[in-house]
Amino acid sequence: MTQSILLFGGLLPPEVALLSKHFNVLRFSHDRDPEAVIRENRDDIVGVISVPSLGVSRSLIEALPNLEIISQFGVGIDNIDLAAAKERNIAVTNTPELVTNDTADIALALLLGVARRTMEADLFVRIGKWKNGSLGMSTSLTGKKAGILGLGRIGKAIAQRASAFEMDILYHSRSEKEGVEYEYVPSVKELAEKSDFLICACPGTAETENIVNAEILEALGSDGFLINIARGSVVDEDALLVALTNQQIAGAGLDVFKNEPHVPEALFKMDNVVLFPHIGTATTETRSQMGQLVLGNLLAHFKGEPLLTPVELLTE
Repeated sequence: MTQSILLFGGLLPPEVALLSKHFNVLRFSHDRDPEAVIRENRDDIVGVISVPSLGVSRSLIEALPNLEIISQFGVGIDNIDLAAAKERNIAVTNTPELVTNDTADIALALLLGVARRTMEADLFVRIGKWKNGSLGMSTSLTGKKAGILGLGRIGKAIAQRASAFEMDILYHSRSEKEGVEYEYVPSVKELAEKSDFLICACPGTAETENIVNAEILEALGSDGFLINIARGSVVDEDALLVALTNQQIAGAGLDVFKNEPHVPEALFKMDNVVLFPHIGTATTETRSQMGQLVLGNLLAHFKGEPLLTPVELLTE
């Protein structure tokens, strides 16, 4: 049997070339019928390189009788049916830690963008409006309260960066973190009430789905900004659209959306919103390191060696 890897995407050309030295690489491309690719090669596919934007469903797992490993090109694994993988004893890996700094940088880029109106200011100059007068005022970061929802690796990196802007840091997580100097807030609503900027950095799970809803946005208030670099699922998009339209919050900076790459068109017309196309990890350096880790996990598995970054599949 030819060992084939089903590649959803993500890997840069150098890492694809390395992968091709060890496996037959099948690209999951919308240019051809994806189901036909799977059907024609179902017995040969022993691994899947998945990406957060495409689901690894139970039906896909069941369609691949010899599948042994799912290697996620990313940190979040909410796109993978972990129960189905566990039932088949299929290994799952991801790429944690590598994405921390770049994703935290994007959070600050969004924060600066929406607070200091940087995107709007750039356009203001480009289209010649500066000749007719000034852009107007923006919002300072100094002394403002940054409320971080989820103080994991990325949340802590965001806090470190926001502290450099002399912002006060608050956070909410499932439990208070030991050895952390930032103020712990016991509920999301209270965090929103106390924050000038509510920054979502929590995992996208069933537990966190729509955790930022109409009640939380109301608590954030008309002077508050929402920043989301977590997952689109953590924010109730309908409630966010209402809050922005009615000026219940001051603005939003978003790198993630519920139905990527489809973004609610109502957001396009709003000056107080900064929109990024899910580029938290999109640097050459980080994507290359992620690809190497994905490949490292695959090679370790098929050599019978310990996985580099295994995902623990818990029994419910």
